[in-house]
Amino acid sequence: MLLLGKKKLILHFKFYKMAQDKDEVLVDVQEAYSKTEHYIEENKKSLAVILGGIVLIIAGYFAWGKLYVGPKEQDAQRAMFMAEKYFEQDSLKKAINGDGNNDGFKYIVEEYGVTKSANLAHYYLGICYLKTGKFEDAIKELNDFDTDDIILEPVATAAIGDANMELGKTEEAITYYLKAAKVQENKFTTPIYLMKAGLAYEELNNYANAIKIYEQIKSEYFESNEGKEIEKYLVKAHQVAGI
Repeated sequence: MLLLGKKKLILHFKFYKMAQDKDEVLVDVQEAYSKTEHYIEENKKSLAVILGGIVLIIAGYFAWGKLYVGPKEQDAQRAMFMAEKYFEQDSLKKAINGDGNNDGFKYIVEEYGVTKSANLAHYYLGICYLKTGKFEDAIKELNDFDTDDIILEPVATAAIGDANMELGKTEEAITYYLKAAKVQENKFTTPIYLMKAGLAYEELNNYANAIKIYEQIKSEYFESNEGKEIEKYLVKAHQVAGI
């Protein structure tokens, strides 16, 4: 009986403790709610201003996109049509500057800078400048081009390498060729840019690094056009380097 009485006493104590803890939690919650309510009451004007500002920013963003960027994008796309046509026809001066009636890539970049079309125009303009010997301008435009497209990203990156090669900046060119090879690795473009890097190393008489590049092409991209021809480059590099 005494043992049973002790068990009851322990249970009563546990229930009392649980109830006390529960009451404390309720008091804490009520106190926190009261403080929050008091804070809101004291700062409701400031909070209303902040909330109103957030709403205005969000509304402004959507309005800007719909009422300003949207129409700009449509105009830019119309302008891009003829510029791209001239680019395809290799009429690069008209592609850059327009033909008097239709705008070129240069105007599109300047006038429609907030649009996706203007971003693409940076790429076209960079390639046009590269082909017409304006290598510094080409580098600038291609650096301004922002993309993660699996084709255009490595092509644009390698084109910066080409412009640097034309400027005699061989080490910078190699950096961009290797970056182009890695940025979207695949069996088509990667061996092309690795080959460019290898040949650039030869320009620097750095045949040891050229051989490393050629060996990589041989082992990893042997089915590519570069891979099928790589053995003769390896033989030559070994002979010149004496290794």
